[in-house]
Amino acid sequence: MAKIEDRKAEHIRICMEKNVQARMTKTGFEDISFIHRALPEISLEDINTSMEFFGHRLEAPIVIEAITGGTEDAFKINAALSEAAESLGLAMGVGSQRAALEKSKLSSTFQVVRKKAPHAFIIGNIGAPQIVGRSDISEIKKAIEMVDADALAIHLNPLQESIQPEGNTSFKGVLERIEKITSALTIPIIVKETGAGISFQDAQLLEKVGVKGIDVSGAGGTSWAAVEYYRSEIHGNLVNKRLGETFWDWGIPTAVSVIEVRAATKIIVIASGGIRTGIEVAKAVSLGAEASGLASPLLKQAVEGNVEEELQVLIREFKTAMFLVGANSIEALKRKSLVITGKTAEWLRNRGFRPEEYAYRGED
Repeated sequence: MAKIEDRKAEHIRICMEKNVQARMTKTGFEDISFIHRALPEISLEDINTSMEFFGHRLEAPIVIEAITGGTEDAFKINAALSEAAESLGLAMGVGSQRAALEKSKLSSTFQVVRKKAPHAFIIGNIGAPQIVGRSDISEIKKAIEMVDADALAIHLNPLQESIQPEGNTSFKGVLERIEKITSALTIPIIVKETGAGISFQDAQLLEKVGVKGIDVSGAGGTSWAAVEYYRSEIHGNLVNKRLGETFWDWGIPTAVSVIEVRAATKIIVIASGGIRTGIEVAKAVSLGAEASGLASPLLKQAVEGNVEEELQVLIREFKTAMFLVGANSIEALKRKSLVITGKTAEWLRNRGFRPEEYAYRGED
């Protein structure tokens, strides 16, 4: 059984060195197209990409997703990510804080985030298995204080826990525990998946217990079954390796999950899971997400020191997409028509949605 900080180090190394992206499952954004406007009737320089996010102003609807923490290697990565978040006016989530709660010397790998980003919107992080069966919230408060968090993410990772040799698959009572936490804390609670998406049924349950935001983290990007496949290979665990291979592409595609959660709730939706370009950020926002998150594309850039440049490209792509559909604000972008075809349209129809409704949305 690997120590938790060793697992975190292995996760970083595997994500850096191996191809852990989904193989067959796509995000669904490839089936979604904007209607190009040859007469956008706006100027690129006048486009406003800023928006309100839990009462906090972001310069663009982008969240630097939870990547790492709890290992000494994470210090440099989190420092680079948080500096970029502060500089560009973006939100940032930290990785699971469990390791630092168990071993205080690792707290600095998280605390650096607030030191480098004193004004950014920072999201703390604790796992669902760590909240089950615990009646007090003292550790949760410690996690919040550790990064002076503006919100707390509770991550759901049943797929990863099922594949991980050390996995904790006790998820009974998670919803009840989330409800108690939302009632006890003053900051908003965001529930996030970890690469397998959230359905409208689960979204409705989460909204009912007081959750203020859902980060869908859908399928089509990094597969944590794949990450645990490689960990099992390293440690010679053939059973778990086989499980990782079988469930490599498990989950709800990101675009589908965004549509389901948006239709089911009125809470803030974050689209993540395989987001790679500013066009995909624009598509997610037009589908109804308040913001889009990405992690994997920034990991290598954070290590190499190019993360801010990578994000600047993403923001420019996003702004250019807004220009080409004639949207000078986030609200205008949400009214723009989208054509949904292929497997994504088929999936949505089988789930009771009408993808053709997005093609004509009464835009100006």
